[in-house]
Amino acid sequence: MFSNRYVRTIILSRVLLQLGVWIRNYAVLLYITEVTNNNPVYVSLISVAEFSPIFLFAIIGGTFADRWRPKQTMVWSDSLSALSVVAVLLAIMNGGWIALLIGSFVSASLSQFSQPSAMKLYKRHVPGEQLQGVMAMSQSLVAVFTVLGPVIGTFIFIQFGIEVPLVLTTVLFLGSSLVLSSLPRDAEEPRSGEADSFIQELTAGMRYIGSNQQLRTLSLTFAVVGLAAGLTQPLQIFIAIEQLGQDKQFLQWLVMTNGAAMLVGGIAIIGIAKKVKPQLLLMVGLFVSAICTIGIGASTMILLTIVFLVISGLFYPCIQGGIQTLIVRNTEGAFIGRVSGAITPVFMGMMVIGMFLSGYLKDTFSLLTVYVFSGSLIVIGALLLTPIIAQKRSEATRGPAS
Repeated sequence: MFSNRYVRTIILSRVLLQLGVWIRNYAVLLYITEVTNNNPVYVSLISVAEFSPIFLFAIIGGTFADRWRPKQTMVWSDSLSALSVVAVLLAIMNGGWIALLIGSFVSASLSQFSQPSAMKLYKRHVPGEQLQGVMAMSQSLVAVFTVLGPVIGTFIFIQFGIEVPLVLTTVLFLGSSLVLSSLPRDAEEPRSGEADSFIQELTAGMRYIGSNQQLRTLSLTFAVVGLAAGLTQPLQIFIAIEQLGQDKQFLQWLVMTNGAAMLVGGIAIIGIAKKVKPQLLLMVGLFVSAICTIGIGASTMILLTIVFLVISGLFYPCIQGGIQTLIVRNTEGAFIGRVSGAITPVFMGMMVIGMFLSGYLKDTFSLLTVYVFSGSLIVIGALLLTPIIAQKRSEATRGPAS
């Protein structure tokens, strides 16, 4: 796979971006918890600022990925993200910490134009038999930085404050833009169907999803699971502080443990992905995630919490591997940007709603109640996949008979 120039270049770009994002995110998280005295509402707003653009702009970015030249789109997106961090740095130097939320929102918005374009380049330049391996490698990369990112981000913030992490983030984003600029010039690609305007192509993409039962079912599952994920995502820091009685810096070790397990699970998935049906992989991953979510919310022992985090991390690649494989296998190449850009907002939109509600629900009820509710929603999401599994079984039964 690394003999492919596009794979090498995009992976290197993602390394720089992931490092920059983790440094920025942890610096922002620790800085805002510091200046707001661990206010759960402001902590949840950080996640809203970082994830809501995926809901707002993913479908737009996905449609443009099918229209624009992907290399050019990625270069400009990363360059503008760097400029947005510079603007935030200037605001911070003048005492405006709210600008951190705005800057995170802008940077995450721009990434919605870059990510579908990377998928487009993979679809265009990576052979079909290597595509699943490239996807698995991309997920492993995310897992690596889930391990390293919190440690690096926390260390830099503790040592240097908020300004240095923002400067480093700017440099890393610019580095990603320069790396991508080394790719060959984009080739023109014919547009799908007769759609010749943005609105027409966006509408065509939505009709395509609506006519595909597999993609419709995935959208419904993503909505429920996204809400569940959003309810707990901003509250992880309170697992460390309230449930385990540690300081906020202890969160990095919990995240690192989960990320290390994700890396091991991702490597394992590369080996078994071709042998296990993706819909079954996804359902198993969701059931295990539900059990671990409830366990993490209930545990008051560090060792038990770590056990749940390890198990959850090992099976998390089942969810991502199943999702990516189902999308790629059930989507034509001309629609890949719009499909990923339409289904992702379903998940992320509900996740943002969950993140917005999480702080209030914790204050109204309890941390455990929120985690139990989240786990129950994940179970519902897994059960919603039943029609896909039934359909695949029916097709497999009819296949030999015919």
